[in-house]
Amino acid sequence: MGSDVWPLVHAERAALIGDLALLEDAQWNAPSLCEGWTVHDVAAHLVDTARATRLGFLLSMARARFDFDRQNAQGIARERGATPQETLARLRAAAPRTSTPPGPLGTRLVEEVVHGEDIRRPLGIEHAYDPDAVSRALRTHLELGASMGGAKELAAQVRFTATDADLAIGEGPEVRGSALALLLAASGRKAALSELDGPGAARLG
Repeated sequence: MGSDVWPLVHAERAALIGDLALLEDAQWNAPSLCEGWTVHDVAAHLVDTARATRLGFLLSMARARFDFDRQNAQGIARERGATPQETLARLRAAAPRTSTPPGPLGTRLVEEVVHGEDIRRPLGIEHAYDPDAVSRALRTHLELGASMGGAKELAAQVRFTATDADLAIGEGPEVRGSALALLLAASGRKAALSELDGPGAARLG
């Protein structure tokens, strides 16, 4: 998975910016699917990850005493503007970047797709994701261990089978659904569980 990932990442960033531009200020304060984060927090996090570099990420982790949750919280505090429009302007400015923290490039797709749904689903916004972006994100997420933010350990217990893509990963009882629903469930988002079926679905709850 090489540099051809960036056009997919940039397309998803642009689409989310377009959706965010239509929100009223009150919607920015709505809870997202990401527990404890508002829509505004998720947008600020996406600014932080879009601006991240390998060295910058390592330095920020050191400042956070290698606590990933603390590092995320510090990044949100740093990049969240005083108003939603200020944060949106920061996201627009960062969107064309091709810098990345350590890890496989496919994690940039995981970020954009999962956090895009963290924002859209609670607000009732529908978006047609590029199927290739979602499939690549799901494959990356299921091939990375939990220490890298992935769900490889889960894929050792459940076989994920996409009903809208030629993709089946994992061992154990099968769980079936769209690649997007599988990605969200594997990322701990319970909002997608009702869209899954198969004997392995109960293990994701």
